[in-house]
Amino acid sequence: MKKCNGLRMGRYSSVMLIAVSAQLFPTDAGTAWAQWPQWGGPNQDFKVDVKGLAPQWSESGPKQLWKRDLGEGYSAVVADGDRIYTQYRGEDKEIIVAMEAKTGKTIWEYKYDANPRDGHVHEFGDGPRSTPLVAGDYVYAIGVSSVMHCLKKDKGEVVWTHDLWTEFNGNFLNHGYSSSPVAYGETIIALVGGKEASIVAFDRKTGNVVWKKHDFENSYSTPKFIKVGGEDQMVTFMKSEIIGLDPKTGELKWQFAHGNQWGQNVCMPVWYPEKNILFFSSPEAGAKGLQLTKNGDKTDVKELWSTNKIQFYHVTAVGVGDHVYGSTGTRSPAFFCAVNIETGKIAWRQRDFAKATTLYADGRFIILDEDGQLGLVKATPEDYSVVSKAGVLDKVAWTAPTVVGKTLYVRDKKSLLALDLG
Repeated sequence: MKKCNGLRMGRYSSVMLIAVSAQLFPTDAGTAWAQWPQWGGPNQDFKVDVKGLAPQWSESGPKQLWKRDLGEGYSAVVADGDRIYTQYRGEDKEIIVAMEAKTGKTIWEYKYDANPRDGHVHEFGDGPRSTPLVAGDYVYAIGVSSVMHCLKKDKGEVVWTHDLWTEFNGNFLNHGYSSSPVAYGETIIALVGGKEASIVAFDRKTGNVVWKKHDFENSYSTPKFIKVGGEDQMVTFMKSEIIGLDPKTGELKWQFAHGNQWGQNVCMPVWYPEKNILFFSSPEAGAKGLQLTKNGDKTDVKELWSTNKIQFYHVTAVGVGDHVYGSTGTRSPAFFCAVNIETGKIAWRQRDFAKATTLYADGRFIILDEDGQLGLVKATPEDYSVVSKAGVLDKVAWTAPTVVGKTLYVRDKKSLLALDLG
């Protein structure tokens, strides 16, 4: 038996390499891909390639396939074959759960003690907040107090675990740990915020540290993988800046200051590879467009535009065409808006929803606002129309929806629903 930080760990057969995006980091030809393996979906862009969804819904919304009780938490659903996975809280324990995709029935649960740490703001819930990652034969999940588990996805058996804040002296977040783990090659990468351990890459099978670097403090966002001039980079929103790293080694490629008084950078950035433009936004600091250019071993950074009129908070942003779409504003009601990626010019702002998350499927935006209103929206830079709208959940519905095939998974702090979009 092997040990990792004093924890027993069995030997497991090797599995195929998995990458975060089939487009950015292709793997072996035989690799089987999970349909929605991580925060943001297959390509970390909250877009899904699906056709034949219903052009509109009834007044009550899409047909309900099933509904089940689910405890507190904001973890999104990830999907792999005939199973879905997420996290929730039950009393003083956090629970990682595998369910049947067709019925919502529990296949296995892994429970562990996980009280929020002293100083946690209980007003907005006790988590968990991070979304699990499915990679190869494993599920990786991080709880509200930064305890990270690697489980075998078939039975939920523990392979390895780390306490990120304790082991690496990570910076405490008073709303709880929220960043989701990501996969790159043989490693699983997690944001920590510790001294010389701001970001840590673990061997995905053993949990051993592959690299740990930098002194940036962590916030609430999740890393995103991009290519700049053919080079793999990991864009990471930290407490006071956005940075670009070499995901193989952790080497810093560039950094750009972007902070606010709360140290809350949450929304995953949007990358436009055709134009080499990176969009990012947060409260108070607003939104910016950066052009990234490979220059030898360095990356040159040029600010193209900046505006305080767009402030994406704990929401999702989706790039379609030459515009970014999302919900701007720290309080409800909020504006759903379209922003030009090259100029920062706002095409329109519409106030039909509370603060909301969104994804893009079959030429439409699916919007879920914090009041539990689910919307189907047709939008271009020139036009915007709400096709359908229905209340399907209770407040607070902060979890981003997931689409797999023609099934939509949504949750609030009490229930998880599967809805038929076909």
